[in-house]
Amino acid sequence: MPQPGPPGRNDDPDVKSPRTYRRSYALTLLCAGMLMVILDGTIVTVALPAIGDDLGFSSADLAWVMNIYMIAFGGLLLLAGRLGDIFGRKRMFLAGIAVFTAASLLCGVAASPEMLLVARFVQGAGGAKASAVSLGMIVTLYPEPAEQGKAIGAFSFIGAAGASLGLVLGGVLTEAASWHWIFLVNLPIGAVTLLLATRVLAADTPTGPRGKADVVGAALVTAGLMLLVYAVVKAESYGWGAAKTWALVAGAFALLAGFAVRQARAATPLLPLRTFRSRKVTGANLIQILTIAAMFGFQVLVVLYMQHVLGYGSAKSGWAMLPTAAAIGAVSLGVSARLIARFGPRNVLVAGLLALTAGMLYLVRVPVDGSYAVDLLPVFVLLGGGGLVLPALATLAMSDARPEDAGVVSGLFNTTQQIGAALGVALLNTLATSRTDDLLADGKPPATALTEGYQLAFTAGTLLLATATVLTLVLLRPTRPNPHPAPEPLVHT
Repeated sequence: MPQPGPPGRNDDPDVKSPRTYRRSYALTLLCAGMLMVILDGTIVTVALPAIGDDLGFSSADLAWVMNIYMIAFGGLLLLAGRLGDIFGRKRMFLAGIAVFTAASLLCGVAASPEMLLVARFVQGAGGAKASAVSLGMIVTLYPEPAEQGKAIGAFSFIGAAGASLGLVLGGVLTEAASWHWIFLVNLPIGAVTLLLATRVLAADTPTGPRGKADVVGAALVTAGLMLLVYAVVKAESYGWGAAKTWALVAGAFALLAGFAVRQARAATPLLPLRTFRSRKVTGANLIQILTIAAMFGFQVLVVLYMQHVLGYGSAKSGWAMLPTAAAIGAVSLGVSARLIARFGPRNVLVAGLLALTAGMLYLVRVPVDGSYAVDLLPVFVLLGGGGLVLPALATLAMSDARPEDAGVVSGLFNTTQQIGAALGVALLNTLATSRTDDLLADGKPPATALTEGYQLAFTAGTLLLATATVLTLVLLRPTRPNPHPAPEPLVHT
């Protein structure tokens, strides 16, 4: 008979140890914090018309309710990730949740466009603090590849499906109560998350370099990203070939170039340039920018199509997106980790991108008198491929991260998500609006002009996804083993 183990040891593999339970609770809290942050990236989408009417936003400025959140989020993620490495990731996560929750209250009581935009910027800053360190904390909690794959799958599900759920929740809250509640709903969630996180999340030892964080670098990258998105948004009124547009673009790239120079010379860089020596890290983040740009732009524009062309209300357009969240959840939580373990993250990524590309391509033909069952539902199901894409990208991006750089690599991964989202919304919305305005000037009926504008944007989204697929095949190709390995060194005795 087998002898019992020492006191406190559990030899039954079917019984979870206290450490396993603690890790599960920690993962749940990290996912809850991420869900709250991700929801606020999309929950305002279906509420934008109500916000604009109530606060008096112009149609051109209304997009900044989303853009300023994503730019603050994306621009500060690198700084937050490095601060987490220096001062502790738990401390950074708690600070982020606290700032985000307080800013949500300010958003909910905003009485003017200026107040809402300032509060949204602060909210994005808080979201950056919480999100930048989350993935690094999960990798630390689950170092074993099999368990890590499942944990990343759950975290990626929150990121992908949470964006779709935000559309549903935003529509329901806006119609049932008012747009103010899409922000006020964060208060109880944030308070509970903050209270439990202080008890459940283990204190971590800082692993990053000692010294001051690169605040100058953070200012350069944030200003560069904001100016770049502003240039894309203003291209609608200035024109793509206008000198003003290209002056803004040149200024944005000058700031981003200054950031790169700063990182090469700083004693404690915000983003060490050695990070990009990894083909997996560089490729995964570049592919993510293209993918998120297409998918986030799609989410905004397909809601506008349903409301402005098909006549859906806020709640109905939100519920219409539910199959996407369900499909992503079924894939990312059900099979993504097993597929990645069996076939490798690159192959799973390619399969997911092909599904997304097929769905976006199908949407290019969307008609004026579209049917939900025929023209939209197949697209929403195919977009479940996002449940394969994000876990595979996260696995690839974090696979080469050093322990001392886990926070900044996690921050970089989240940064490219926000860059892609901000640029995708700005670019695709600008293309759609410009095309619609041209057709209206030519005398086309409003519904036809709107539909053809959305078709052009969906075509651009298809090209972005196709490019991401090609880059996956080229940049992330497997490394071939050396056919002529060096001989074993002689051992002298």
